[in-house]
Amino acid sequence: MGLMREFSPASASGPRFSTSSLRSKDVVLTRPEIESMIADGKTIVIVNNRVLRVDSWLKFHPGGDMAILHMVGRDATDEVTALHSPKALRRMQHYQIGRIEGAWTNFVAPIHGGTFVKRGGAVQDEKTGGQGVTAEVSSPPQGSDEKQQPSSETEMATPSSAATYMDAQTQEDVDRDLARFPALDAETQGRIVQAYRELGERIKAEGLYRCNYWAYAVELTRYCMLAALSIFFLRRGWYATSAFFLGVFWHQLVFSAHDAGHMGITHDFTIDTTIGIIIADFVGGLSLGWWKRSHNVHHIVTNSPEHDPDIELMPFFTVSHRFFDSLHSTYYDRIMAYDAFAKLAVRYQAWLYYPVLTLGRFNLYLLSWDYLFRGLGPRKGPAWWHRWFEIAGQLFFWTWFGYGVLYSSIPTMWHRFVFIMISHMVTAPLHVQITLSHYAMSTADLGAHESFPQKMLRTTMDVDCPPWMDFIHGGLQFQAIHHLFPRIPRHNLRRAQGLVQEFCNDVGIPYALYGFVDGNKEVIGRLGEISRQAAMLAHCQKVVAEKSISCTAAKCS
Repeated sequence: MGLMREFSPASASGPRFSTSSLRSKDVVLTRPEIESMIADGKTIVIVNNRVLRVDSWLKFHPGGDMAILHMVGRDATDEVTALHSPKALRRMQHYQIGRIEGAWTNFVAPIHGGTFVKRGGAVQDEKTGGQGVTAEVSSPPQGSDEKQQPSSETEMATPSSAATYMDAQTQEDVDRDLARFPALDAETQGRIVQAYRELGERIKAEGLYRCNYWAYAVELTRYCMLAALSIFFLRRGWYATSAFFLGVFWHQLVFSAHDAGHMGITHDFTIDTTIGIIIADFVGGLSLGWWKRSHNVHHIVTNSPEHDPDIELMPFFTVSHRFFDSLHSTYYDRIMAYDAFAKLAVRYQAWLYYPVLTLGRFNLYLLSWDYLFRGLGPRKGPAWWHRWFEIAGQLFFWTWFGYGVLYSSIPTMWHRFVFIMISHMVTAPLHVQITLSHYAMSTADLGAHESFPQKMLRTTMDVDCPPWMDFIHGGLQFQAIHHLFPRIPRHNLRRAQGLVQEFCNDVGIPYALYGFVDGNKEVIGRLGEISRQAAMLAHCQKVVAEKSISCTAAKCS
C-alpha cells in the first residue's frame, strides 16, 4: 500500500511509456530531460536509479494517486521499497523509460509547489534542492538572519507584526530540528540512507518479515471471545455491558485491519486486501480503501501540515501554528479555514483532546462513506472490485448492526442511544494511540534533501510498554519502527526495536521513546503550546488593529 501495488501492466489502458521518441529503458536521462518531462505534466518517479513514468498507473493505483504525486521528481527508492513487496518492485520495471547515473538531487514535487521549466539543457537550479531549511518560512524576516522577537507591545504593533511572529516561530521550529538531527548535506544523508538499507537487509536476514500465524490464532481467539461476550449480554438485556464488549472487539479488530492493509499478514495483495475489507467494512463499518488512500499519504509526508491528512483536523485540533494561516490541504483539496470556531476550539484543545476522541469513530464513518460514494478509489485495474466489495460490506454491516442489533434486539430508543454511544466511545483509546505517535512530534519542513528514515524518526515516537501489554496497543506502540518498515508483521516489531535503536545510535538520529503516560503529557503539552501561540497571534492582531484605528483617527483629525 504505497506508491504502487501488485498489478498487471496489461490491465492499464493507454500507452505505457509514450515519449517524444522511442527510448531504450537503459538510456541515461539527464536532469534537464527529466525536468522537461515533468514540466510537460508527466509523472516521473525515480526508484533504484530507474526513471519510471507512471501517468497511466495513477488512476489504477489501489492506494490512491496522491501517494505517487508526492514523489514526482524525487528519488523514491526508500519509500517505494518500504511500502511494496518484492513482486511489486519487479513489476514496476515495466514503467521504466530510462535510468540516471550517480546520486540524484530531489526536485520539489509539483504538489509541494515545485515549478518545472523546459530549458533545453539548463536546469532551474533554484528548484532542484527544495526549499531547504527555510521551507516553512513564507516570508522570512528581513535584515539579520537571527530570529526577530518583538521586544515590546509597541514593536509588535507594525503592519507585518503578525506575519513576523509566525515566520519567527516557523524558523524557530526549523532551527530546533537542525540542532537535534544530522545535517542535511548529501554526504550525511547518504550515509544515513546506506545504513538504513543495510538495516533493511539485516531485518530480512533475521526473518522479521515472516508472519507468526500462531500469534494471529491467539488474536482470533480473543476476537471470538469478545464477540461472544457482546452477544451473550445483548441477549440477557445487559445492553451497556454488551456495548462495552462490542467496542473492545472493534478496537482490537482495527489492529489486524491495519496489518492487512500493509500486506503484513500473508504478504499477498489480494488475500490481505480481502481480509482487510472483511474486518474493516463487513465487521467494523469502516472503509479499508479510504484508509489506504489516506494512510499511504501519511506514511510519505508524515506530519506535514499541508499534506498529511492525519494531522489535518481543523477546526477541532491544531497541532502546528502554521494552521493559523488557513492552509490549503492537498489531500482534501480545500482551505482549512482558521475561522471563528477554530479560534475558539484552539483555546481549549488541550482540555477537549480526550472528549473529542471519544467521538472519533463517527468521523471515520463519514470519511468512509465520502470515499465510497464519490468513487475516489480505482475503478479499473487490479483494484476495480474493491469499491463494490466494500459497498457490499457496508450494507452487510448496517444490516447486522443497524437492524439486527440496534433495531431488532434493543427495545427502546434510549437504550439504543446508550448502546451506540458506549460501543463507539469505548474505541477512544485507539484514537489516542493513533494520535499519540505524531501530535507531539515535529511538523517542521526541512526540505527535499532530508532522507526518508530521518524524516520518519523526526516525526514519529514510540511508546514504551511491557510485552504483556502488546495486545492492548496492537503494534501502534512501535510506530517509529513501523514507519521505517511498514510491512513487518506487528508481532515482530518488538524484535526489530533493538535493531532500530542500534541504527539510530550509529547515525546520530534521536529515537523518541516515551511511556504511555509521558507520551500523553507530551501531546497535551504540545496542544497547550499551540493554544498559547494562538493567543499571542491574536494579541498581535489586536494591537495592529488598534494602532491602525488610531492612525486613521489621527489623520482624519
